[in-house]
Amino acid sequence: MSCVSPVFLTVGIGFFIGKLRVGGFSLGSVTSVLLVGVIVGQLVIPVSGPMKMFFFMMFLFSIGYSVGPDFFKSLRGSGAKQALFAVIMSSFIFAVTLGIAFLMHYTKGETIGLFSGSQTCSSLLGVGGEAISRLGLGEADTKSQLDIIPVCYAVTYIFGTLGTVVVLGNFGPKLLGGLDKVKQQTAELEKQLNSDGKDNDPAVVPAMRSVAYRCFRINAEFFSTARSTYEIERMLRDNGLQVYIDRVMHGDSIFAPRHDDLIYNGDDVVVCGRTDYMIHVKDYIGNEISNRELLDYPLERVGVVVAKKSFTGKSISSLRRTKYLHGVVIRDAVRDGKALEITAETVFRKGDRLTVLGRKEQVRKATPHIGHVDRPTISSDLMFVGLAIFIGGLFGAMCLWIGSLPLSFGTSGGSLIAGLLFGWLRSKRPTIGNISPGALWFMNNLGLNVFIAIVGIEAAPSFFSGIKAVGPLLFVVGAAGTTLPLLFGLWLGHKVFRFNPAITLGCCAGTRTCTASLGAVQDSLGSTLPAIGYTVTYAVSNILLVLWGLAAVMIV
Repeated sequence: MSCVSPVFLTVGIGFFIGKLRVGGFSLGSVTSVLLVGVIVGQLVIPVSGPMKMFFFMMFLFSIGYSVGPDFFKSLRGSGAKQALFAVIMSSFIFAVTLGIAFLMHYTKGETIGLFSGSQTCSSLLGVGGEAISRLGLGEADTKSQLDIIPVCYAVTYIFGTLGTVVVLGNFGPKLLGGLDKVKQQTAELEKQLNSDGKDNDPAVVPAMRSVAYRCFRINAEFFSTARSTYEIERMLRDNGLQVYIDRVMHGDSIFAPRHDDLIYNGDDVVVCGRTDYMIHVKDYIGNEISNRELLDYPLERVGVVVAKKSFTGKSISSLRRTKYLHGVVIRDAVRDGKALEITAETVFRKGDRLTVLGRKEQVRKATPHIGHVDRPTISSDLMFVGLAIFIGGLFGAMCLWIGSLPLSFGTSGGSLIAGLLFGWLRSKRPTIGNISPGALWFMNNLGLNVFIAIVGIEAAPSFFSGIKAVGPLLFVVGAAGTTLPLLFGLWLGHKVFRFNPAITLGCCAGTRTCTASLGAVQDSLGSTLPAIGYTVTYAVSNILLVLWGLAAVMIV
């Protein structure tokens, strides 16, 4: 059997179990995949290390890309508080681990194994081992200390991952006020940030339409003589209705009218404009009718980021008089992440994001005068994805040495940072780096769960052999070392820093550098917002946990 096949078996069974509910309780896909991986791993299946990192980096990049724009907005307000949160929680992690080591009379090697496993800080394995080897303990003692590190790590690592996933993903929302309340607070924060939830249902659409295309039959007194399109639109505009004549049926002929085309009494016309104007149109031109043939034509809807000086600083009422915007309706607008109310006096600024609607030829004529087009598409820019992850991994691999201590984000941290930066860049330059929602969902879910499956498969054999070597008590105290800081972190974020619950859960996952728990929290809340709290704390804690681990070597 190929070494890849068991991985996909683990993911498939894990997702199946994760969907099962007993009462109101569900393990979730991440927890289930990890547990199935531990079982499948008893077959001692070799799995490619590069494959694990490939999917892990893909997952982290997708997370960063999703929250990039919101992350940089949050830095202005809560970024420093999140960094302080990581300092305090990681200090508590150090205190708990040190307390357990003194209580259980652990050696330096056992302490490093406990610390790195219970806190899933794999980078501490190498750094801690190197620190022990430089203490001059004697060859036999040094070898004994170094040999016990991976055994203790294997025994404590599985609960370090699984326990964090369960505490934050399953019990965390309940401890912060209940899942329903936390979901509601998350939705409120999404609304403030103008961010979409992770699990948007494509089957759900809003009943309200901001733009309408409707048919009317010309029979008003104004049309006792034939009128040009320009005259009709000017009459409607003089009466406060910013609308356009988009299509005309005269006899058996259907056409898109020019400004000088005549429209006669009895003709049918399509009028387009914002919905709040449309209810008054019949008072000036005639009754609304149903004309399927006339309304059966395609429209193009695209996003545009305002960039042209000729478009900024002018009200909509003046812009609508320009030739290039004729027949194009501005459906909605967003400024600094918040929806912008559209009225005749609304003035746009550089960087505003608009959605425009109209016939294809009209839209393509108008958008160059507005700015950068963000055209909806189901395809993704794989060149952008590949190069971005490469650049992130290259940055993460760079190492700054302070004495004998290496400081690095690691390739995984570099991928996350690349996702943040390139996601932000995409929000500013929508002509590059498109990743469709479906592709982003695939990268997120498959990337995380394949990584978790391999973690379970790899850790399983050494877990049971480690239990035999050091005894089950290490597993118990390792579970305490994992759980106590998490409960403290939930209290700290909720009561002291007063973060939104989604941010608190993300901060706890980030400070614990446990990416699997981030995925579990996102699944539980149906939102990617916890990643905003994860990113800063992950970066800070990735360095602090190594420093605290080295301090433990010196103290124990």
